[in-house]
Amino acid sequence: MNRAIPGTVLTGTAQDLLHIDQMLDSLFLAGGMTRSQVVTITGLEPYMVQNWVKRGFLSPPAAKRYSKRQLCRILNINALKNALPMERICGLLTYVNGHLDDESDDLIDDSDLYTMFVRLVSRVEVREASDSWPELIEKELANYAEPAPGAKDRVARVLQVMLLAWASASLRAEAEALLNTI
Repeated sequence: MNRAIPGTVLTGTAQDLLHIDQMLDSLFLAGGMTRSQVVTITGLEPYMVQNWVKRGFLSPPAAKRYSKRQLCRILNINALKNALPMERICGLLTYVNGHLDDESDDLIDDSDLYTMFVRLVSRVEVREASDSWPELIEKELANYAEPAPGAKDRVARVLQVMLLAWASASLRAEAEALLNTI
């Protein structure tokens, strides 16, 4: 069964979501992505992406091309914007990545954060394990190397908030769809 890939207009199977890092890598075989490619994948309006750069939510594209890291920052924001206000999303990302327009102070690469999030969503959706969300997050972070003391804890908390926000938005959409049938 196909399901939405968080933050995108694309769909994939549960297996696709577990291998999201390979899917993303294939998008960048030719280098960076143009803004029109980014908006095609995300469903965002071009001005929104441009506005997020102007507001410092992500660094400007190099030579008008977005990197995988930048795309994943956009996907993280887009996946959460239906559940959290933008200032809360930025606060959440700042908690693990310091200044949002400076990648040198990041505790985790945005592409790693996004791929972990998508894999967790897949596991939660298919109820693959009887583990609790914190246990699933702990397993996902098993190979994460802390760049600073306490980083793993911070990343785990951010992933838990992201999962709860995603679940909240999903349940809300499901309730609205059901309400429309009444």
